[in-house]
Amino acid sequence: MPALTRMMLQSFIRAALREDAASNDITSRAVIPSTTRIRATVLAKVPGTIAGLQIAAWTFAEQDRALRCRLMARDGQTVRPRQKLLIIEGNARSIFAAERTTLNLLGHLSGIATLTRAFVERTSGTRAKILDTRKTLPGLRVLEKYAVRAGGGCNHRNDLAEAILIKTNHLRAIRPQSISAAIAKARRARARGFVEIEVANLAEFRRALAARPDAILLDNWPLTAIRKAARLRRGRRPILEASGGVTLANVRALAKTGVDRISIGRLTHSAPALDASLHVV
Repeated sequence: MPALTRMMLQSFIRAALREDAASNDITSRAVIPSTTRIRATVLAKVPGTIAGLQIAAWTFAEQDRALRCRLMARDGQTVRPRQKLLIIEGNARSIFAAERTTLNLLGHLSGIATLTRAFVERTSGTRAKILDTRKTLPGLRVLEKYAVRAGGGCNHRNDLAEAILIKTNHLRAIRPQSISAAIAKARRARARGFVEIEVANLAEFRRALAARPDAILLDNWPLTAIRKAARLRRGRRPILEASGGVTLANVRALAKTGVDRISIGRLTHSAPALDASLHVV
């Protein structure tokens, strides 16, 4: 995926600020003089891995270009409670107007990075890489997948146009055509593209092996069956990917079966936000 840029995210940030009526903060207008200047600090309240810190600075700047932001940490860094993440100086009304939008983004992305880092650390020393999925919030995919990378994970395909992944439902829709026929059709459609196929059991796995896809997906397979599949493969091709029901409690056992990739939907759809807050100095 391309690196995030301010221009790429400008429309999204503006929409997020509009959603919170940041240009019409009636509380600040009522009680704070328009010329009041402050210095504020964003602090981590819990330990975790940071993602989205530059995006937080861009959000403050989008609200008021006169605000000065200084990053006190970097994305991918592990932080401790009460650690300074960002210092903002400038108009008080502007800072408070963008505060909640900024903290929401920073907390959500850092939560994803923190959970990803936990899975990566649990699989340390194995060949398995931790991948995300397309189970992302609409409109936030590029940010959530960025947060996975900040946590040390890898990105699966970004969208439906990036790679072919023949799922069980695809096969059900085209029966009685065979697995080999489906892979052959995919090869003809995308001669140099990546082709992956999901199989439901070892019999289908053997048929897929013979058709030589780039990757085979084993979704919700028991560990014993995954180990057998890894032995049947005999080498490093095709790539073996496991998914389904992956938790911090079972991910290491899954990684030790010999799979190359473990894709985890909960990295993006269920990661708890990292708690951070803004304090006026």
